[in-house]
Amino acid sequence: MSTNPANTSASTTNSNNDISRLSPTLVWQYFYALTQIPRPSYEEEAVQQFVLDEAARLGLWAERDAVGNVLVRKPATAGMEQAPGVVLQNHLDMVAQKNEDSSHNFSTDPIQAYIDSEMDHKWVTAKGTTLGADNGIGAASALAVLASTDIAHGPLEALFTATEETGMDGAKGLQPDWIQGQLLLNLDTEELGDICIGCAGGVDATFTLPIDWQTPTTNQAYQLSVKGLKGGHSGIDIIKQRGNAALIISRLLDSISQYIEMSSIQAGNLRNAIPREANAIFLSDATEAELNQLLATEVEIIRRGLPVEDRDMSVTLEAADLPAQTWSKATQNTLLTAIRLCPNGVDRMSMDTEGVVETSVNLAKIDTQEHQLQLQSLLRSLDDDARDDLADRMKRLFQSFGATVELDGEYPGWKPAPHSALTDCVINEGEQLLGRKPNVTVIHAGLECGLLGQHYPHWQMVSFGPTIEMPHSPDERVNIESVEQFWTWLVNVLGALKSA
Repeated sequence: MSTNPANTSASTTNSNNDISRLSPTLVWQYFYALTQIPRPSYEEEAVQQFVLDEAARLGLWAERDAVGNVLVRKPATAGMEQAPGVVLQNHLDMVAQKNEDSSHNFSTDPIQAYIDSEMDHKWVTAKGTTLGADNGIGAASALAVLASTDIAHGPLEALFTATEETGMDGAKGLQPDWIQGQLLLNLDTEELGDICIGCAGGVDATFTLPIDWQTPTTNQAYQLSVKGLKGGHSGIDIIKQRGNAALIISRLLDSISQYIEMSSIQAGNLRNAIPREANAIFLSDATEAELNQLLATEVEIIRRGLPVEDRDMSVTLEAADLPAQTWSKATQNTLLTAIRLCPNGVDRMSMDTEGVVETSVNLAKIDTQEHQLQLQSLLRSLDDDARDDLADRMKRLFQSFGATVELDGEYPGWKPAPHSALTDCVINEGEQLLGRKPNVTVIHAGLECGLLGQHYPHWQMVSFGPTIEMPHSPDERVNIESVEQFWTWLVNVLGALKSA
């Protein structure tokens, strides 16, 4: 693949569905180029090299640090030399989520992005996988600014951080005194017209419960599967009360626990995504028809409690291969109870910002291993003390079930500064473009600004971006018109930042 985005049009696709021909052309050409480079978290060397190669092609200074962050510098345009330095910040990795029937390999395969004709050609999405618009559109926009020759701007740096989606490793490892700019524009907000000035911090929690195994007492095995849930971002979408496949399957199993011998539960695969699918293997003397009858009532009760977009959930039961071992009855009771009691969803709403979640937790994964069952959750809060309180409560709960508890990957929230010169500039330019005053928000998700601010506490920071729906899920899509508007907004802000 050429490192010149002008040569990255997908010649094998119909021109009506070629995303690299959308406007603004340079942004979409770079975005298409990024879709062709596999870049799940921890597999970002190729995309980092792509940015370094682009910088070299453009004659710009660039450097990659020890943790994989890439920094590119571009001198100010004529007349803007005395403007404060601006940092365009984004992350290069993407969430690797796909539908169960997809054979996509995120380590080797390009994303199959296309213009969705069923949505009146207003959206770009991907075939069976996450799209990577989070944060590929931000990265593409930064690259387009670096490559453009007709945009007014002061001294400019583009910071492409590493491994944001699975722990913000790049932001954590950012070295002090590497970056010269004073004003940071984070390009990772996902609703056009929103300006984010604060975000939640988080911590990963892993609960490991021992399993006592026994020899099965029957020879009829079944697999129970839950599919068809929307899932979504475990922070932004947590307020929508979407169905969590891990909790749903544990509830179904608990409802028939007296008739079964459990062997395994598997659910979810990413800490920052609401689980969409789950399956369990168990043995039972009951027939398939009898078990389906027992499950039917519980399924309908669960379905009624789901949001509309999740009510097409499917629950299936089918014969399975006979496992060598099953859980002891005591283990089964303990583990199902522990899962059922695991906190999930909104823990507390903000007292300062109406309609915003303060503290939440997502039960993200259940994994049956050789000697143990492991649960993984991601806890988020706008208040670090509230996050730590929830973590302590969950730790005590699971320790009462005999679990070992590991809390790691902690990162701080970003405290709002609503009246900075940078915020005012972004608001003013947005209002002129959109014809309305932008919403100034605090987001219940992890942005890197909290960590970046620890390294550079003098920075003024604002986050904004185009409209991206259902990130972290295979339904992820980006609104085409919003990308063009966001680009104009970004260009106007860069030209207006003559002082701050």
